[in-house]
Amino acid sequence: MREYGSNIILPSLDNLFSSEQERQDAKLEKIQILPLSELHPFEGHPFQVRDDEEMDKMVDSVKEYGVMTPAIVRPRRDGGYEIVAGHRRCHASQRAGVDTMPCIVRDMDDDTAIILMVDSNCQREHILPSEKAKAYQMKLEAIKRKGGRPLKINSGQLGQNFSQPYSVEKVADEAGESVKQVQRFIRLNKLTPDLMRLVDDGRLKTTPAVELSYLTPEEQEEFLSYMEEEGCTPSLSQAQKLKAASKESVLTKDKIHEIMSARSPSVKPREPQLTIAVSKVERYFPKGFSSEQMESTILKLLENYYRKRQDYER
Repeated sequence: MREYGSNIILPSLDNLFSSEQERQDAKLEKIQILPLSELHPFEGHPFQVRDDEEMDKMVDSVKEYGVMTPAIVRPRRDGGYEIVAGHRRCHASQRAGVDTMPCIVRDMDDDTAIILMVDSNCQREHILPSEKAKAYQMKLEAIKRKGGRPLKINSGQLGQNFSQPYSVEKVADEAGESVKQVQRFIRLNKLTPDLMRLVDDGRLKTTPAVELSYLTPEEQEEFLSYMEEEGCTPSLSQAQKLKAASKESVLTKDKIHEIMSARSPSVKPREPQLTIAVSKVERYFPKGFSSEQMESTILKLLENYYRKRQDYER
């Protein structure tokens, strides 16, 4: 607008010669075709880009149709763009031999970018526990920095701001998880990398792993050595006893053996366990199958095979 005198205000030339629709379109983000060479991974990106069956399908789709959904990127201080959402699409494009990709360039601060990056990736079907652990931690810290802490005007004896949920509750709500589950995943970040790999492989259950995360790194390494030597994994009760011994600073190698070898007289010895990582068999099942459904299907197939073999031997 231009002001003439003290009372008359005239519209600018741009407003005179453009429609309302054009002005609205000008505010919308535009899709740009950017070279892959200018796209860089998000710093600290917690999600792996795996060359699995899903990626193979995405590569085939890119070859035939191109990238259908634009990636979201932001300008980098050192030049080029940082990918906020679209790492798998970028990798698929590289494998497909494509040099460019459609992108929406959006200016955003670090915390906004972290929240968007986590939210866009948490929609994927197969996410490892370690990926969730890192992602939830990153988002929680970003929300706190953006204002998740209690406001001063509401602080006092209650010590919290009731105008918005706790930061961890916000993470849980937007992820479709319970608060306790999100807290468990975040706690897994205290595991050593070797123990975390066991969780990802399904060889160590999440709940006992949370208890083991309270052990010192040295104690975790000592316990891992025991697990590998004995070929065993802890129950929740055993993991809790290990945690208690660590708290009392008495978790020696002998104490680990004492806790892990002790059995109640009324409890039968555990049968040997056969564990197969979901990542090794998921490609043989429809998308969305839970581990319980996979196990049930495998047992049925084995039962059918056994019956056919019995009939043949007769």
